[in-house]
Formats: sequence, structure tokens, C-alpha cells
Amino acid sequence: MLIEDDPANRRFEILVDDALAGFTQYVPRDDVLIFTHTEVDPGFQNRGVGSALMRGTLDKVRAQGQRVVPRCPFMAAFIDRHPEYADLVTSLD
Repeated sequence: MLIEDDPANRRFEILVDDALAGFTQYVPRDDVLIFTHTEVDPGFQNRGVGSALMRGTLDKVRAQGQRVVPRCPFMAAFIDRHPEYADLVTSLD
């Protein structure tokens, strides 16, 4: 599985065997990415693709020194279950 940022489409994508298996969309605002929606292709569901996408995305966000606003329920739930990513969460005050 490969996770890549596609800034032109404002999303992180996960590729499985060179096929697009899912993505999580964001709206950039300075050093914050507001995540709004996540989709996993039905053919790849229940195989850990969504979790791998979240983990890879959040690891890349951390490496780039950015923060997240998880408006996407899937990402918010993932962060709730994985508190090691809670430090990346911010608000838009």
C-alpha cells in the first residue's frame, strides 16, 4: 500500500497494487489541513485500507509540520481510537 498526497485534487490517496483504493479530501489553510471526506472503494473495504490511509496520511502531516481539523467522521473516529495522533488536532480559532 502506498499513500501519496495529491495537492492538485486536495487529497491523500492510497494505492493498492497501483489501483486507487481510497482517498481522504482536505482543504488547506496555512499549516492546517481541514479533512472533510474519506472514501474507500467498496472492493477494498474491510481489508484495513481505511486505517492504513489514516495512519499514512497523519504520519505525512506530522512529518510536514502541519496540523489537522478532522471534520470527516472517519478521521475523527480514527484519531479517537489512536490517541498518538491527538497532538495533530487543532481548531480554526
